[in-house]
Amino acid sequence: MSTQRIPLETLQKVRQYLKGILVLPESENRPFTTALANSTPSPEPDSLAALGDLFRIGGGMDEGVPKPNNCGDWYVSVMDPGVVFMKLPGLHLRSGYRLATYLYRQGEEGVGKTWAIPEAMGTTANLEQALSAAGTEEEPPKPSDCLEDISLAIEGDNSPGSYVYASLLRRELQEFGALGKQGIWGKHTLISRIPQQLRWQWRTDVKDLSSKVKIFPDGRAIVEFFSCRVTPSIAIFQHLDQYSAGDSSEKKGGDYLPKSINRLVAIGERKPKT
Repeated sequence: MSTQRIPLETLQKVRQYLKGILVLPESENRPFTTALANSTPSPEPDSLAALGDLFRIGGGMDEGVPKPNNCGDWYVSVMDPGVVFMKLPGLHLRSGYRLATYLYRQGEEGVGKTWAIPEAMGTTANLEQALSAAGTEEEPPKPSDCLEDISLAIEGDNSPGSYVYASLLRRELQEFGALGKQGIWGKHTLISRIPQQLRWQWRTDVKDLSSKVKIFPDGRAIVEFFSCRVTPSIAIFQHLDQYSAGDSSEKKGGDYLPKSINRLVAIGERKPKT
């Protein structure tokens, strides 16, 4: 078994890249706020992006299909999350597939659901067909022929770095579109040592908080890293992702679908005043 330590700075840069790419148009992220802003005359759009937002706000030709709203109706996002693969070394999207995201907004709260679907099913019309069977925020639309897990659409070169990228990407995609209290992973910051500002109550004995990848002789890989939830209750979590042995010759997918454990290991308390 070989173990490769991953500098915290590397994880932070990868996460920063993912968060910088996975950004929704404001007209989709907070449609209520945007709608209020557009209740008064607005200047002419000065870019294609602004023109696209204008069309999304104003609605489309299809009556009855949910457009960006904060009323609890799921709608299709124009964002293509697959663009994240442009600069992720060792990872790519499975040939013949694309990613598509649905969004749900209720007041200032919201969630998102991203699916991997065959490219042939990626038209707006096909994606909107699934909206009729959607329900609450816990019952997202599910397009036909989608994969049961987005990680089944991820392939790579089975390098240690590719597994680290896959672990961070999976968490960002699972929470893509979350807003308000629904954003759980977004309240975590990556760490490699114990924060000294608080006193910690340890639930389990952890001595090494460095990020690492363990590669076993049979090809299995385990990614381990730690994060601190920075909102009450403040806590340290251990994240473990185990990946099965890869065989790039089969091209079946699934090498990057991990068995994940996110374990609370310590709870932070304020230090007593001296």
